[in-house]
Amino acid sequence: MPSLLPAPASVVTRQGGFTFDAHVAILPPANDTGAANAARRLTALLRSQALTLARRTAKGAAVIRFVRASGMPPESYRLVTDASGATITASDDAGLLYGAVTLWQLATQDAAHHVPAVTIEDGPRFAWRGLMLDSARHFQSPDYIRRLIDWMAVNKLNRLHWHLVDDQGWRIPIRKYPKLVQVSSRRRPAHAPGAPELPTVSGSYTHAQIREIVAFAQERGITIIPEIEMPGHAVAAIRAYPQFGVGVPLPDRVWSDWGVFPWLYNVEEPTFRFLEDVLDEVMALFPSPWIHLGGDEATKDQWKASPAVQARMKALGLKDEEALQGWFMARMGRYLAAHGRQMIGWDEILAGGVPADATIMSWRGIDGAITAARAGHDTILSPSPILYFDNRQGTGPEEPPGRGNLITIGDVLAFDPVPDAIAPEHRHHVIGVQANLWTEHVRTEDRAAWMQFPRALAVAELGWAREKPNLASFVPQVVAQLDRMVPLGLKPADSLFAVTARIEGGQLRLSNQSGLPIRYTRDGSPPSASAALYTGPLPTGGSMRLRAASLLGERVLPGALDRMIDSRAARLRTSRELEACQQGALLDLEDDYPAKGPRAHFLVDITRPCSIWRAAPARGATSIALSVGQVPFNFQIGADRDAIRFRPPATPAGEFEVRRGSCDGPVVATLPLAPAAANPGVTRLIAPLAPGDDGDLCFTYTARGPDPLWAIDTVELIAP
Repeated sequence: MPSLLPAPASVVTRQGGFTFDAHVAILPPANDTGAANAARRLTALLRSQALTLARRTAKGAAVIRFVRASGMPPESYRLVTDASGATITASDDAGLLYGAVTLWQLATQDAAHHVPAVTIEDGPRFAWRGLMLDSARHFQSPDYIRRLIDWMAVNKLNRLHWHLVDDQGWRIPIRKYPKLVQVSSRRRPAHAPGAPELPTVSGSYTHAQIREIVAFAQERGITIIPEIEMPGHAVAAIRAYPQFGVGVPLPDRVWSDWGVFPWLYNVEEPTFRFLEDVLDEVMALFPSPWIHLGGDEATKDQWKASPAVQARMKALGLKDEEALQGWFMARMGRYLAAHGRQMIGWDEILAGGVPADATIMSWRGIDGAITAARAGHDTILSPSPILYFDNRQGTGPEEPPGRGNLITIGDVLAFDPVPDAIAPEHRHHVIGVQANLWTEHVRTEDRAAWMQFPRALAVAELGWAREKPNLASFVPQVVAQLDRMVPLGLKPADSLFAVTARIEGGQLRLSNQSGLPIRYTRDGSPPSASAALYTGPLPTGGSMRLRAASLLGERVLPGALDRMIDSRAARLRTSRELEACQQGALLDLEDDYPAKGPRAHFLVDITRPCSIWRAAPARGATSIALSVGQVPFNFQIGADRDAIRFRPPATPAGEFEVRRGSCDGPVVATLPLAPAAANPGVTRLIAPLAPGDDGDLCFTYTARGPDPLWAIDTVELIAP
């Protein structure tokens, strides 16, 4: 069976086929722009694999034909291949395009580019198969956006939700309000006291760039849906035009914080004229039937405290601030409807009542989708954390920073976009699935690609295929698809294949996410198909250079392990190998120092910075070393900040405390923070360790408040 992703609805294989070579020609019908576009896309994809096609047919050569047929479902196609070539049949342009994508995949099954004889009948499970990219927190270049669109297209993903404005940045020029980008497209990142300034984060897209990107996406069957947040996530707009806020001044550089801000738009008529003007220019740039208006995380404290807002709410006869947000969103939804567009919003907008034709994007788990479907709204499943791709997908040293939940491609693949809680008679309202990449902690394009792929391949499978595969059958499809995508400029994560090592109880345990065989060597030689097969824990006596890799057949996959295993390795842990004391607000943060070059990463719960080393091999250790760093507490978490508690410090700078048995156990080591307080980077602290047996060690620190936030890089138990 050929390797195709996403899996087609039906594949029938036969003997025969043809080979793609320079004699094969593509013959789109005359005067069919959709077929001509599909032919161009097929040609470009084949060229990415160093395949060129003939300009005209030669006698006996294979031919690629595109045929229109009425009555086929949207985006569906039929692909028939034999010795004469291939015929792609569809009713719409998208179907022709997806047939071409599948033919490209068939042509890349082997190095000879032999296309097997098949009949494929195919079409999507859902109409909405999307990714969201946050360009507000960190800006991505137009070149990256185009590459992302190419990667989406070859996986039959068809919706790019483009998050263009938020508290930290405004990326789309609005001619009537030039200060939106003049002022709010630039910010200086926060940094801990004593650390040098970090490079400015800046950038905005011109109208010409946006139009070109929209056209580029349309050629690839992708609709771009812009998001303009309201009534919350409005700091960037209020920073440029304070009159549109409630009147509470913005503290300097608050726009460099992360989290949920209390600043909302006011509800006066000039503000609605501003928002309508913004939407007018947005609609002129984006022909999408949908415009996303946000509606999430609108903390109402400033509305409650504003006499003007309260007077407006009373005049409108609204019972509370939730109803006021409902009125706000419904008004803007009606404005879109009057211009032939449809509103999308995050699931919070259900609380206040929204237009009947509003589509609900369920992000706070699946409950929003259940409520929306019952109320007759179309809904898109986009739940956190499973489809929030700013969550880390591995624990290895190559993983970029992000949110602390571990979300693997297997987790994504196991997600059910149509939960049982949605009654059968309401399930037609589930129109699709979408994964989101928020970029608070994703500051480079390489990291964005890493976080999105290959997990986006699982989203493509969920959105298109009707039968959910298991991970074991899916992994080979992922390997083949990534091979095709690398020539398109993708540098994907290797987390799926990466081999991780844990030393526990004097034994070395190897694992990977893929379930593929692991082969290893102990002498530093590269692992291969002839290396030892890992079948269970290995002894750790002595010293060795362990190298291990996942293999598919005889092929060594990325993510190989290369690590010295000795007595020190058994007594050393990184923060990513420790356990958080609780699952509160766990983040994988990047140090704010140095401004250029590699930085340390810290896995830390910002609401309770506390970590545990389970079954730590402390017997015989006489001292302990903590490598620690400080980062700014630039998190807008409202009253939750007041709930963060620390034990009082014994010294002015505070100290890390190590407790045995539990986080309320006896203190067995104290490491004063004074040597680290003036160092913007990572500092290694060493202190005596009270003698004791192996067991849990808990790490906390004392402080007078949460800023700066101290975090662990590594912990080492030192024995004589």
